Amino acid sequence: MSNSADSPQGASEEPPPAPVEDPASRPAGPRVRRPLRLLTGAVFALAGLIFVTSFNTAKGTDIRTDASLLKLSDLIQERSRKNAELDESTAGVRRDVDALARRDNGSTSAEDARLRGLENAAGTEKVAGQALSVTLDDAPPDAVAAPGYPKPQANDLVIHQQDLQAVVNALWLGGAAGIRVMDQRLISTSAVRCVGNTLILQGRVYSPPYKITAVGDKAALHKALDSSSAIQNYLLYVKAYGLGWKVDDEGKTTLPGYAGTVGLHYASPAP
Repeated sequence: MSNSADSPQGASEEPPPAPVEDPASRPAGPRVRRPLRLLTGAVFALAGLIFVTSFNTAKGTDIRTDASLLKLSDLIQERSRKNAELDESTAGVRRDVDALARRDNGSTSAEDARLRGLENAAGTEKVAGQALSVTLDDAPPDAVAAPGYPKPQANDLVIHQQDLQAVVNALWLGGAAGIRVMDQRLISTSAVRCVGNTLILQGRVYSPPYKITAVGDKAALHKALDSSSAIQNYLLYVKAYGLGWKVDDEGKTTLPGYAGTVGLHYASPAP
């Protein structure tokens, strides 16, 4: 039974409207799961394709040893060997040219003498005489600091470019008639450069120990080495950390002439 006091006069007794839900609060439902399943399947398909491609490429071998993946150091060594072969070929051609030039070509004795002088100055002719050698080397792997010296850093234990340059410059200053670094004769355009702990000289790569041989007045050469402030600084590291330093009298020695190209390469301004 209804009571007129409980409901307004004339009001309809309809049920209240249902609450409206926020679409953003609804669960995504199966409409999101379908793309997710498709994406997962695509990832597995791509992974399978990669495995198949790798298998077909390797053919049962270790693809890490393929020639196209040679280490940079291997490539450098290969180029160094190729440059050595080219140097030998160039030397052979130069000998042939020199032999032809020595034939009777109408030149005077004065012109021949001037040519020989230029060849000697250029370093393309062999030079003989009393010689000494200087050998520099990295410190041993287990090197420790001598008493009174700080703990060495990595750079303290290896030969640097300035160390080699200091020896070469001192020997030139001492009047060397010719200098050979490792197995190559130096000329006016030679650059003694180091990359890491390796020497790059005229397109070829060398590892320590480094041997430098000079022909000249041995007393003057020894004096020049002893007077070099850069070498004196290097000898402090020899004493502190065990870097290699050895000076030997080589007796009469013949240094071969420079065998590489003597052409000068330089930049030109753009027109």
